[in-house]
Amino acid sequence: MKMAMIMQLIPFISTPRQGQLMNLNFSNRSSILSRCLIHNSDVQTSQTQRLVHHFNPKTPIEEAITPPTSWYTDPSFFHLELDRVFYRGWQVVGSTEQIKDPRDYFTGRLGDVEYLVCRDDSGMLRAFHNVCRHHASLLAYGSGKKSCFVCPYHGWTYGFNGALLKATRISGMRNFNVNDFGLLPIKVATWGPFILLNLEKENLSQKEVDSHNVSKAWLGSCSEVLSSSGIDSSLSYVCRREYTIECNWKVFCDNYLDGGYHVPYAHKGLASGLKMDSYSITMFEKVSIQSCEGSSEKSEENYDRLGRKAIYAFIYPNFMINRYGPWMDTNLVVPLGPNKCQVIFDYYLERSLKNDTDFVEKSLQDSEKVQLEDVVLCEGVQKGLQSPAYSVGRYAPTVELAMHHFHCLLYENLTK
Repeated sequence: MKMAMIMQLIPFISTPRQGQLMNLNFSNRSSILSRCLIHNSDVQTSQTQRLVHHFNPKTPIEEAITPPTSWYTDPSFFHLELDRVFYRGWQVVGSTEQIKDPRDYFTGRLGDVEYLVCRDDSGMLRAFHNVCRHHASLLAYGSGKKSCFVCPYHGWTYGFNGALLKATRISGMRNFNVNDFGLLPIKVATWGPFILLNLEKENLSQKEVDSHNVSKAWLGSCSEVLSSSGIDSSLSYVCRREYTIECNWKVFCDNYLDGGYHVPYAHKGLASGLKMDSYSITMFEKVSIQSCEGSSEKSEENYDRLGRKAIYAFIYPNFMINRYGPWMDTNLVVPLGPNKCQVIFDYYLERSLKNDTDFVEKSLQDSEKVQLEDVVLCEGVQKGLQSPAYSVGRYAPTVELAMHHFHCLLYENLTK
């Protein structure tokens, strides 16, 4: 950035005579600096866009190379993803289990957006930017139940409808309208047990937020398929587990989308409960579904946790729904930086088995084992991506179709 600024400033600065002080307080200095910053930003955007085009979605998978390492390591590429992928469209942020009752709330962060999701006194679902309108302090933390939201900085107080209820020590303030200083709203919707936010369009009409339209925008033609596969609100919520992983968010997604390629090598316990030769992959507009039959042989690892068929649905860009036997778990991959992400697992179970403590504990232990194995894999891949020994790879055409589909969708978003 300094180099860009120097190049812009030189034409405006004359060489001073010996003993003459240089005065940089000329009237158009701010204008020059603004042009410098804009120029630098344009150059950076152009350079980042070139990184996007290092992948060609039109190349058949049999000949295609994978996205380059820069997609997984470059900070400017990460920020482009936030802007073009995560700040647009509907994004899953949580479960309705987190806010079952009026005045329940939870908070979160996606990129630079701090959000607050709650139910007001009437039970209506609402979402806001979690930022006090006074001096930008975060308003709430974590999750729980409150009677109102009181800013921890200066005590400004907000209701669950976002209205400013109390502004402390504002006597003497002029031209202040309390109605102009409520919390800024974010559009929120649900599909099944999942809560979604739309950070792009704060002025969506209520018609656009209706469940049918949200379903169509988020899932496309796959909505009915998922509903008929037992992915709904009838299951009982069990628990949440969170993993912070030292890898780019796409590394975790790629691992999920390799068509079971890594399962026999990295998850031998899981593989023993599946018929890997029955693996199939179906792709929709923004969704890919991998399915596999369960093994008919009973073993210590296979005690009806996986059932007769396992379904693994990936919903672009970062949400996975896994339905197997009596279980459903979801994986939300939250990008934290070019080299770090958080994966949030929520577990659901058929109600008739929720009180079977031994079954629940053993199932969760086996799931935990698989997740920890994946953490090792993903962190190892990230280290390899940062090595000078690797630049691009290839796809296994018969199994990594969903991964290729994911990369093509990313390309489409990043070039819009």
